[in-house]
Order: sequence, then C-alpha cells, then structure tokens
Amino acid sequence: MGKKKSLEGNEAQTAWTLLIPTMVVIFAIAFFPLVSVFRDSMTDREIASEKEINFVGFENYINLLSMTIRELPPKVDEDTGEIVIDEETGEIEYTSPVRVLPREPRRYKDLAVFDMFGKKYVLGATDPEFLASVRDTIFFVVVSVFFETIIGLAVALVLNANFKGRGPMRAVMLIPWAIPTAVSSRMWEYMFYSTRAGFFNTLGEFLGLSGGQFAFIAEPSAQLWVMIAIDTWKTIPFMALLLLAGLQLIDKGLYEAAVVDGANVIRRFWHITLPLLKPTITVALVFRTMDSLRVFDLFQIVFGEKRFSMASFTYYELISNNQMGYSAASSVIIFFILLIFVLLYVKTVGVGGENA
Repeated sequence: MGKKKSLEGNEAQTAWTLLIPTMVVIFAIAFFPLVSVFRDSMTDREIASEKEINFVGFENYINLLSMTIRELPPKVDEDTGEIVIDEETGEIEYTSPVRVLPREPRRYKDLAVFDMFGKKYVLGATDPEFLASVRDTIFFVVVSVFFETIIGLAVALVLNANFKGRGPMRAVMLIPWAIPTAVSSRMWEYMFYSTRAGFFNTLGEFLGLSGGQFAFIAEPSAQLWVMIAIDTWKTIPFMALLLLAGLQLIDKGLYEAAVVDGANVIRRFWHITLPLLKPTITVALVFRTMDSLRVFDLFQIVFGEKRFSMASFTYYELISNNQMGYSAASSVIIFFILLIFVLLYVKTVGVGGENA
C-alpha cells in the first residue's frame, strides 16, 4: 500500500514538473501578449508618437460598439404641411438620418436604414465601419465555410473512390490551395473585371444574362459574394484533404456488411459515412471558421480601404490612423468573437467530449 502511494506521489510530482514549464511557455507566447493588447486597448496610445499615453478605460470599446435606433419621420412640405412624395417613384420621402441621429455626447453615423411595422428607422453607430466589418466578416464566414464543407465533402467522396488516375487527380486538386492568396486574388479580380475583358462578364453576355458591363467588385450587393467565391475556390482543397483523411479511417468492412444487408448508397452515407466522419468534420469546421474570421489578405488585396474585414479594419486603424489603443480594442473584440464561435462548436458538436 505504501509503495503504491509512493508511486502515485512520484507520478504527481513528475506531472507537476512537466506542467510548470508548459504553463510558463503558454504564458509567454499566449497569455502575456493577450494581456498586453488588452492593456493597450484601455489607452489612447498612438504608434510611433511622442504623445502622452492616457488611460481611457472602456472608451475605445464604447466607440467601437455603440449603436442607437431612431425613427425617420417623413419629410413635410413647409408651405402645404403635407408629406413629400417622390415624383419619380411615388414613395414617401424621409428625413435625412443625419438630422435624426444624436451628436452628443457621441456623434452617430448611419449604418443601415430599414422598414419595420410600416415605419422607417435608421440604425446609427459611432463607428459604422467597424460594425459593418463585423457584419460582413460573419456573413463571409458562415456562407463560405458552408459551401467549402459541402463541396469539400463531395470532392473527398469522389477522391476516396477507387478509380484509375486517382493519384494525379488528388495532386491536381491541391493546386488552388498551393497558389498564394495574393496571386489567386488578383487572378479572380481580373476574372470579375467590370467590362467584357472579365471572364464572368463575357460569360454572362454569351449566355444572355447580362450586358457584359456588370461591376462585380464595385457593386456593394455583389462584393461579399465575390469574396466568398474566391475563398471557396481556394479553400475547397483544404477541406477535401481533411475530410479525405477521415474517410480513409473508416473501416471498409462496414460498407461491405451494409451492402450485404441491402443498404443503398444514400443509406450507407447517412448511417455509416456521416456519423463516423463527424469528428473530422468538426475539426475541419473549427479550423476553417477560425481562419475565415481572421481573413485579412483577401479583403486587403481586392478592396483596400473601400470595404473591411475585422482584421483589415484593425490593420487600417493601426497603420493608417496610428491608433494603437483603438486598434488593440478591435483586436480584443475579434478575440472574443473567435472564442464565442469555438464555444458554440464545443457546445453543439461536442468537440473533445463524449459525442466527439
């Protein structure tokens, strides 16, 4: 009994001996930089400036996240006292959001105008560019990761089949992933060119879908879909590779037994492939979601300062505006959004738990 306790004590001591250096390394490479960024986010620090650094508390966060909703009243003709109607559209004209949104103690700018219950409202924000970057990034993540997972799974299923030339096809599949983002972004930018020099405008004109002059990159309603198309094309090989590795681990004997029992292809997919591939899909989703939420180069190359992702907005505030404290606050918010997505995956999919 005493010998057993002695062994347990030695094991515990060994565990602590290994844990302490590990915790020191984690603190050095992760925790300490995070604390430093959070500290800077509570100041008005500017990069490469001799300006005195002042503690501002949560002011940066308030400026980044403050929003308000105000009703837009219809315009009224001062002479007749009647509501102004647009002669071309026949619709009611409304007061400019600038006249409705508060200016004190903070100046709000219009982020979006929307209708609700027959009335028109304006959503104002103290920093509409940041909130727009959050909205655009989350939309980009949800849609692109969805398409990458679905198409990547389809590609993985094809490549997992036994056919002649499977090896070369697997190698060819990786080409989009191997091309640097700077190159692929420019390539797709030319394909989406706003004249017939662009591939998609030429194709649209040939099919009779457009006049060959659609400005994909300049049109706000099309911009995010362009980003999603570029990112999906580039990242499908990564998802397919991860999912193919998971498919390779599934025992082929299960499929043989299912065929003997009379299960068709669809039943085999739903009852064997998908359940056993769940841990791999989860890992792929986590990796791609984390990577997509931090998207920077794609937005920066294609849009520059015309439209931001969360990461490119942070870069803009740091490099162009020299606002280190403000940029740090933006970084901290990105960190917490990432954390929320991770916790959602852990909770709903069961990463590392009994359901994994």
